[in-house]
Amino acid sequence: MKIYVNGKAGHDGNGTEQMPFRHINDAAKIAQPGDEVLVAPGIYREYVDPVHAGTEENRITYRSVEPLGAVITGAERIQTWVPYKEDVWVCRVANSLFSSYNPYTTMVYGDWYFAKADKHTGCVYLNDRALYEAGSVEECIKGAVYECSWVPEESTYKWYTEQDQEKDETVIYANFHGKNPNEENVEINVRRECFMPSKTGVGYITVNGFGVTKAATTWAPPAAYQDGMIGPHWSKGWIIEDCEISNSKCAGISLGKYYDPDNDHYFTNKYVKSPTQMERDAVCRGQYHGWLKEKVGSHIIRRNNIHHCEQGGIIGRMGGVFSIIEDNHIHHINNMMELGGAEIAGIKMHAAIDVIMRRNHIHHCTMGIWCDWEAQGTRLTQNLLHDNQKPAYAKSLEGGMMSQDIFVEVGHGPTLIDNNVMLSDASLRFATEGVALVHNLICGALTCVGDGTGWRYTPYHMPHRTEVMGFMTILHGDDRIYNNIFVQKWPSEDVIIPHDSDEGFDSENRKAGTWMFDEYPTYDEWISQFDFTKPADMKKLEPVHFDHLPVWSEGNVYLNGAKAWKHEKDGFVSSENAKVELTEKDGKYILDTNIYEILGDFSDRMINTEILGKAFEPEEFFENPDGTPIRFDSDYFGGHRGAKVIPGPFAEKEEIGKNVNMSTCALNKL
Repeated sequence: MKIYVNGKAGHDGNGTEQMPFRHINDAAKIAQPGDEVLVAPGIYREYVDPVHAGTEENRITYRSVEPLGAVITGAERIQTWVPYKEDVWVCRVANSLFSSYNPYTTMVYGDWYFAKADKHTGCVYLNDRALYEAGSVEECIKGAVYECSWVPEESTYKWYTEQDQEKDETVIYANFHGKNPNEENVEINVRRECFMPSKTGVGYITVNGFGVTKAATTWAPPAAYQDGMIGPHWSKGWIIEDCEISNSKCAGISLGKYYDPDNDHYFTNKYVKSPTQMERDAVCRGQYHGWLKEKVGSHIIRRNNIHHCEQGGIIGRMGGVFSIIEDNHIHHINNMMELGGAEIAGIKMHAAIDVIMRRNHIHHCTMGIWCDWEAQGTRLTQNLLHDNQKPAYAKSLEGGMMSQDIFVEVGHGPTLIDNNVMLSDASLRFATEGVALVHNLICGALTCVGDGTGWRYTPYHMPHRTEVMGFMTILHGDDRIYNNIFVQKWPSEDVIIPHDSDEGFDSENRKAGTWMFDEYPTYDEWISQFDFTKPADMKKLEPVHFDHLPVWSEGNVYLNGAKAWKHEKDGFVSSENAKVELTEKDGKYILDTNIYEILGDFSDRMINTEILGKAFEPEEFFENPDGTPIRFDSDYFGGHRGAKVIPGPFAEKEEIGKNVNMSTCALNKL
């Protein structure tokens, strides 16, 4: 059945084409498996709460009949501003507008939040751009540049809020710098979510072609309920495609965790147990609450334009397992630098078991992709990542996060990173083990090798399942590095990185290459510590059981001073000046490089699952989610690698000059 929605209809109807509903949520109350909800263009200021699930054979589809024509927003327009002082105006909003959730009394805070908890989930928007929250009316009037912002010219637009208890009103002051807010499009967010079931288990829903924007989402750490503007809320089989998702206070899309009252911001509220312990609890409790392949995950997130969200573009703890995230354009995430903590990235996934992230274009994010805990069977392939680094002019936010293209943290693998183009000054933060790097172009440093984990006993799982197989701390190593190109594109001097949770700082590596694995053993060195001709001596082997695991490195290219691991096999090193520049024109991104002239006829062998072997702890092969082996005979563009295998993401030198922007989102604009 087709159900029609048109917000511009003369009156509420019954969902027929002749008498459409005026609200999407009215359709969401009655839509059954196989139904299609067709939404006419317009602004829909509502929260859509789907009641019924579809089935694998008969999905429920919500479709904007004009691509991006129907916009679901968590905001309301305000046209009752009155002048206050200088460029500042003031409005008063009755608190009854907010029902039980007032974003202007709710702070962004919680587990793993490191910045000062002085920002509300509420926000003011001027012509679709978020204003910066001030700490006082005086600060709002002053309208000074915020030093931490990545966009300082926008940071002088400020807002401030206070409560009038006597009148039960929210009072909002805003500095519009000479603009009349009653003549501009000025909105405030009032709803926590835009399109998300209030109950779990509402699966097999497709959302196609909508704008989703301006929700007052809350901080979404792994041991808490994770809301976003849109998401499946602990169910199976959603498809979110061809949407524009923007201006979330925290997360854009949530694939994450359900509400567990016994483990919701536990550390923040009680702090008698460590947040790490509560993450382990979340995994085990999740299995009690149905965290199984048959019930949760297997979502498809594709061709979306996700931008200007201040925690993450896509986030999720456990609920995103077995999903595909592809062809998305994710950009300008956390650029305001008002929020700081350990859940910020273009894509931030915990337990991304068998998740494939491919052909995404991710740039101008505090972090590009962050795979935290249990990146088992995770594959990052054919992604373009660049400008995921703090601008030189921006001051570091106290409690803010470091930047890099990819961060893999406290997992046991197998985690596969292949055929990517990584151009930021830090390419991969390596606080983990069991990673395979194959056929990437890596222009930044590998950081945090052997560091950043502590004694974190992290779960590993039955292969291609969610059931927990065991727990182990991170030993580091067990890494395979084959056929990559490393270029020292950025200055090689160490940089100072402030701590995320105290006033200290660290000196962090910016020297490109694999040299930081010099202290790690080869496989032969590691296995020689075990004498299989004698009975095992548990006490003598204990130091070995907690020492670094072996590393493999072969066929890699090192340019511009990038340094190789001392045990590199069949590598290529050149002192010739290598150039790698990314230029953009009309949405096309072209690599200007002379790398392949420098390489000449250099080549190496074809890499496959057999060569990569098994990750140590889960004893799982670097393979496809269905258990079939991988042969790396397809390149960044999907082109064929033949008998001559060239390092890096391109199979043929002639592919240089092609548009490397692989994302195919419906609205690929900045």
